Amino acid sequence: MEKQEKRLFGEFQDVPTAKWEEQILKDLKGADYAKKLNWKTDEGFTVKPYYRSEDLEQIAWLRALPADFPFVRGNKVSGNDWLVRQEITVTDIKQANEKALDILMKGVDSLGFELELEKNYSINEIEQLLKNIRADIAELNFYCTKQHLQLVNILEKLVIKYNRPLDAIKASINFDPLARYARRGNWYTSEEEDFCLAFELIKASAKLPQLKVIGVNGHVFANAGATIVQEMAYTLALGSEYLSRLTDKGLFVGEITPKMKFNLAVGPNYFMEIAKLRAYRLLWAHITNAYGLNDANNGRMHMHVTNTTHNMSLYDPYVNMLRTTTSSMSAILGGTDSLTVQPFNVPFEKPTAFAERIARNQQLILKEESYFDKVADPAAGSYYVESLTQSLVEEAWKLFLSIQEEGGYVAALKNGTIQQQIAESTRKRDLNIATRRDSILGVNQYASTTERLKTVLAPEVFEADDRTSADAEIETIKTYRAAQAFEQMRYETDMYSLQNKRPVVWMLTYGNLAMRKARAGFAANFFACAGYEIVDNIGFESIEKGIEAAKAAKPSVVVLCSSDEEYADHALKAYQALKNDAIVVLAGNPAETVELLKNAGMQHFIHMRSNVLETLIDFQKQLGIARQ
Repeated sequence: MEKQEKRLFGEFQDVPTAKWEEQILKDLKGADYAKKLNWKTDEGFTVKPYYRSEDLEQIAWLRALPADFPFVRGNKVSGNDWLVRQEITVTDIKQANEKALDILMKGVDSLGFELELEKNYSINEIEQLLKNIRADIAELNFYCTKQHLQLVNILEKLVIKYNRPLDAIKASINFDPLARYARRGNWYTSEEEDFCLAFELIKASAKLPQLKVIGVNGHVFANAGATIVQEMAYTLALGSEYLSRLTDKGLFVGEITPKMKFNLAVGPNYFMEIAKLRAYRLLWAHITNAYGLNDANNGRMHMHVTNTTHNMSLYDPYVNMLRTTTSSMSAILGGTDSLTVQPFNVPFEKPTAFAERIARNQQLILKEESYFDKVADPAAGSYYVESLTQSLVEEAWKLFLSIQEEGGYVAALKNGTIQQQIAESTRKRDLNIATRRDSILGVNQYASTTERLKTVLAPEVFEADDRTSADAEIETIKTYRAAQAFEQMRYETDMYSLQNKRPVVWMLTYGNLAMRKARAGFAANFFACAGYEIVDNIGFESIEKGIEAAKAAKPSVVVLCSSDEEYADHALKAYQALKNDAIVVLAGNPAETVELLKNAGMQHFIHMRSNVLETLIDFQKQLGIARQ
């Protein structure tokens, strides 16, 4: 029989873009297309409501295969496997070793050992830490140490002692004086000596070709609140600084890049984060090529990814599992080489065995049950993701070049440029959270009205992580969680309520059924963010009966919930009757009625344009809930 090929969906006729646009304009009925459907990202470019094949016509890499330069489609020829990594804090060597052996039997194939910063480990101690661990099978990573060169020598001696193949050892030692300079404001020893040590580390690790000795810790910028474009530009500038300094010392770029590992963080913007990792690889490939690669494979970016803590929460902490799952999916689909999933309770306590098991299993499920490891670059060809990748490439490259024109990464830090740009981004982001243009579930939106904290927490839970040294030369970069300001306010309510009656917010609902329910729901969600007790009511037959019930209930706050028309008739009466018994609030913002009520002395109006954080802090003060 003659072989026939049938096109999938061939029975459907192609619809040209002009036809789609014509129908969209018709459906909008005269509304502004750009304002209604296009949206501007924090990264500074516009995202369209839909994309077509013609959007990909100018994208150069579409014909590239996985593992081909510029590696936008990943480093692997086939499949999408990654290393499942878990972190271990080393306080007791024997216990750390036991834990490592345990989790290696539970699906982990990459270990991250957080060492004690000031401790000098002997070869015997490292040998005990790695006892019965096959270094040629499991990846070994060491960080938070000043003992970089010693660790390289120790690892080489142990590999030889146990007769492991030198070229099979996958490991890393996270030496990153440039990120340290941004965080602490000083160098390990001095600027010159730190780069001399980087040179020595590369030379000393030559016999272990898969040992990465230079860390590029871009996660610092993500957790400090930088936009994705800023994070990319600063991280690439940091990496480029190593290439410049080390090639000046006589190393060839092909000696340097295989010894570098990029430690990155992924956040909640699902498709943008997928595109970010793809764009990272492309830009790094072109940067390294500019230094004169003799082997295209040395232009590969080796990346380890973890979830950002920037959007994680103390309250409603199990939502953190959802946050880390979606961001982990972004990391995997974007082609990370290894992944650490943050335990859900990391914002407020040392991760428990349960939290670590859940975190470990999140990526095991994505690998073993969802088969995310089977297809190389699954986002390839997506009109949307490819277009996002192109936009990130263009915008990050522009910012990267501006940093280079300023003299590079260190010069930009010393001039305060990077710090100022991050500060502006965090100001905008924090304002969006305060006004609920951006949501943190369980914190500034849909807070649980039954969740109560009774445990005294360390102040650091609510503060930025400031690692500035006493002799800092520059303004340092601080990391923080975006939810901290809301959480501190709510925590103050919880601590206050251990000794006092929890403030009660009481809904005086009357009149129009739809409006009173909608506004009561809005007000309940608004005040729940501060941890107050919410009392809703099904509706009173008259304003008089509502006033009478409010007086009998004796709440801290009474919220008037009705329609604008009924506010005009009854709100002033309710305010005057209740102002001496409670704080009276109006849910809504009808201009004429608000002006009338303000003239009568009423001060509190909550609506969609309210700054929720500022408003609730003001209520805290009026209710006598002092800052802890």
